[in-house]
This record gives sequence, structure tokens and C-alpha cells, in this order.
Amino acid sequence: MQEAYIIAGYRTAVGKAPRGVFRFTRADDLAAEVIRQLVASVPNLDKEHIDDVIVGNATPEAEQGLNVGRMISLMGLDTDKVPGVTVNRYCASGLETIATAVAKIKSGMADCIIAGGVEVMSGMPFGGWKVVPNPEVAMKNPDWYWGMGLTAEAVANEYQVSREDQDEFAFNSHQKAVEAIKNGHLKAGVLPITVNENYLDEQMKKKTRSYVVDTDEGPRADTTLDKLAKLKPVFAADGCVTAGNSSQTSDGAAFVLVVSEKKMKELGVEPIARLVSYGVAGVPPRIMGIGPIYAIPKALEKAGMKLDQIDLIELNEAFASQSLAIIRELGLDTSKLNVNGGAIALGHPLGCTGAKLSVQLFNELKRRDQKYGMVTMCVGSGQGAAGIFEML
Repeated sequence: MQEAYIIAGYRTAVGKAPRGVFRFTRADDLAAEVIRQLVASVPNLDKEHIDDVIVGNATPEAEQGLNVGRMISLMGLDTDKVPGVTVNRYCASGLETIATAVAKIKSGMADCIIAGGVEVMSGMPFGGWKVVPNPEVAMKNPDWYWGMGLTAEAVANEYQVSREDQDEFAFNSHQKAVEAIKNGHLKAGVLPITVNENYLDEQMKKKTRSYVVDTDEGPRADTTLDKLAKLKPVFAADGCVTAGNSSQTSDGAAFVLVVSEKKMKELGVEPIARLVSYGVAGVPPRIMGIGPIYAIPKALEKAGMKLDQIDLIELNEAFASQSLAIIRELGLDTSKLNVNGGAIALGHPLGCTGAKLSVQLFNELKRRDQKYGMVTMCVGSGQGAAGIFEML
């Protein structure tokens, strides 16, 4: 079986939804631009020799519908020779595409695949424009359809995570992210994206302006524990989950280039990393946030590794409650966890997140000259995912 290698990876900065820097940018346009620059970073690559474009997206409808993966391939590569497909495992979609690309290459089904994800949550209702639950399921198992905020409340209750601990976790996420941006630790791997925007001036005349987006928009230097404590619960009247200790709705795109050893030698490039193992697990939907508690051990077992061998962990902070439950249940070393902040500060563009965190992980491991890293997240409807990478 041949090995699969990641030879390039980039992401956009993450914009806040629904009124952030990418509020009028379409998902296909955003992803296509990342793919253009990704391919351009490998000069010897003939784009018509790319076997597939696999795109993760958690809400594949409206602007993100019509098999957006194929649209992104057509737009970003400017050829009809390269196919494209859309994958949806909600918040793990971007990581799932990388695992799929690796599996296809290892099995000999492909030699060169672009994998990643995109999500523009601006203008898209959470869950999509028309949610149609199965009536019988909704009667017998209503928690299968619970909103994510209610599941975060359930995790906080069952795992006894206090409001104070959640707010402190959120505060630390912002502090780490602000410091990382200040020190330039999040610059690597971020592509500058030029946004052209039409607007009406004070005289109601149509004008156009352009600006470059190259810095994550979410982190707030003015966040304090007092401010977080004053926020009201948003999902349950007597709850503890607030907008401040939840991940931010966001817009962004991220992609990597995965190739076989043969293709890598043809291109004359060196590998960045390889996916050592990938594990997914199912958990009760009403406490979907605990998914990584079961996915991480599966990934470690498949890799033949122990948790203490992992140098850095990118745990998607869907909510502070579920993040803390995972940390406590697995005994995660917080000095290795989300060292540059997490989704509470940096944002969570659903289908993009898995690929975005992977790109961040590669660059931070490289900066620290470390070897093994993990990307992991909970997944809506009761799942968890975890991928272990080795730097090369």
C-alpha cells in the first residue's frame, strides 16, 4: 500500500458571521480562490492531473448547494477535467475530506487530491433554510433534533461544568488568540483574500470598495471575565451557555493538497505531514459535545500511540462546556491544547473547521519543531472525530 502525503495547505482568515468581512462573499468564490493559490504554490503541478476535489460543507444548500464541490473545482481550476464532490459530516467535514483523500491515495484509487472545506454562515440560517424533521422520529426521539446549544447545556449538567469554569475557558481562548495574532503565530498558512464590495454612500450613490482580509476577525482583546459573566444564557432560561462561552458563527475556507509518493517525486517537492490515523465515533445526540471522548481513543489505538506522545492538540471549541468535559474525562494536557486559542475566539466555520485546524496545526508544529499533532471535534447529531498527523 502506497503512502499519502500532504504537500501544501492554506486557509483564509476567518470572518465573523453574519456581519463580518466575508458577509457578501459566496462560499464557492471564497473556496475557489484558496484552491487557485494552493495549486499555484506547487509550480510543477499540472492541474489537469488532479484526480479529485473533495469539499466539506455542513449546509450544502442555496449558495453552498448544487454539489458545491464540483462548482469549486470548475471555478478554482478553470478546467472541466477535474471532478468535484461535496462531503457532509457537519463540523468534521473538513477533516473527513482529508481522511477520504488519504484513503483513496493509499488504496491506489488516486495520486493527487485537493481536500478541505468551506462554510459561509453569513446569510445562512443555522441548519439551513428549510429543516424538515421526520415526524415519527421527532415524537419518539426529539433530542435527535436538538439545537447545539441545548446539547451544550446537557453536557454542562451531566458533566458538572460550572458557568464560572466555562467563562474562564472562553476568556483564556481569547487571550491566547490575541497573543498569537500579536506575535504572528497565526500568519503562516493564511492567504490574503481581496474582497470587493458594493455599497451606498451617504448620498445613496452606489460605490465600490476593496479590502484585503488576512487576519482572523474573532479574537477580542477587550474580553474580560466580568463582561462574560454579565452575558445571559441564550439556550435555556436557567442555563449556563452564553454567546460568550460558545464558538462564533463564522465564514472561511481551507484546503490541502494530498499526493502519493510517486506524484510527490514527480513534482520534486518535500512532504509537510501525513495522516497517521483517523477515528470517528457515535454518542447520544443530546450530548453530542462529548464525541471526542470516544473518537480520540479510537484514533490513538489505530495509530498505536499513547496520548502523551501527542505534542499539540487542536480541539474544536464548539462550546466551553463540552471542551472542558473532554479535557477532564481524558485528562488532556492543557499546555498542549489550543495553544493559539480556539473556536470561541477564532471562530467555527463548520465545514471548513477540520481543514482549517489541520493547517494551523501543521504550522504550529513546524514552528515548535515538534512531531505529532491531533485535530479533534464533536459533531452534530452525536458524533466525534479525531485525526493524528505526523510532521515530516
